[in-house]
Parts: sequence; C-alpha cells; structure tokens
Amino acid sequence: MSQSACLEDLVTRLDAAVETDDPGAVCAGVKAALEELVSCDASWVPPSCDVVTESCYARRLLHRDPMGRYTVIAMTWGPGQGTPLHDHAGSWCVECVYRGKILVTSYDLDQAGSGDAGGWRFHQEGKVEAVVGEAGALIPPFEYHTIRNVYDETAITIHVYKGEMLTCHVFHPTETEGVFRRETKQLAYANA
Repeated sequence: MSQSACLEDLVTRLDAAVETDDPGAVCAGVKAALEELVSCDASWVPPSCDVVTESCYARRLLHRDPMGRYTVIAMTWGPGQGTPLHDHAGSWCVECVYRGKILVTSYDLDQAGSGDAGGWRFHQEGKVEAVVGEAGALIPPFEYHTIRNVYDETAITIHVYKGEMLTCHVFHPTETEGVFRRETKQLAYANA
C-alpha cells in the first residue's frame, strides 16, 4: 500500500472512531487502527519524520481533521530525548510506536496545586517499555506521563489527539520530593 493510501486508510478509520462521544470507545477505535496499520506496513510515515532535531524531540503534523475532531502527529525522538512530566490539556490521546522503542512513565496526581505555583503532587504509577506496534491511551483525568527514548536508535511515535493540542502543562520538580511547579507550554511543529 502506498504512503498516501495508508494515511487515507488511517483517516477513514479515525473518522469512524471519533463518531461517538465516549472517550473510552474513541480511544479503543483509534488504538486498534494505529496498531493494525503500524503492524502491517512500516513505510507510511513521510521520510521527513526520520530527521532528528538537535534541541528536543520533533512534532510533525501528518493530518488535521477538517472538522477539528482530531489531529495525527508523528514525533521523532533521538537517543536520550524525552519530555518532562506533562498533561494533555484535558484531552484524550492515543500514542503508538512506529519505529524503535520508548519508555513511558505514568503518574497519578495526588494533589492539584494552585495555578502555576508549586504544590502539585504526583507519584509514579508505572513504567512501560513500548515497542513497534504497541499503543496506549490517555483519558483524563489519567493524562500525566513522561516519554523518553533511552535507547541508542531513533524512535518515531504516532499520536492522535482530540482536537489539536497546541498547549499543555509541564511539571518541574521542586526541592521537595514529589512536589512540582506547573508551567504552561506552547507546542509547535518542526519544519523538517
């Protein structure tokens, strides 16, 4: 199947998956579509997604639903690149490994802070080493995690977000164990 035909097939399946208002059902449909497409054909992501950026992981828009229901993004992770602890701005997301492998660490929120000041308390819930074809879903309020490429090869992940995630909150550790300070982060797409 050609690159464009694979993406068209994914979009058709995603359009069907987002027809319900149930986030759990949406994520199950999106997850099934991503896992099937990634496992059957490893060549549908554009070659530009192989390009690693120096400063941090790269976000590349693959598809924006014309009705605004979801976006499909490829993220390229060079060795050692990762995210800080972050949320998904209250939106569901499904993430699938397309190439390589990543380490995903999930967190539970124990106590919300006051705005962007300190006082946000989390504890680590679990770690998963995700390999090609494995997908996971984040459905608020369970949306806090980190992603890191701790391996020697480049990794590419595919993310499908409700709407378009252009901001999120990142959480920075304070001097007190388990306590974080929140910051609103603007998200952008890489040019290459």
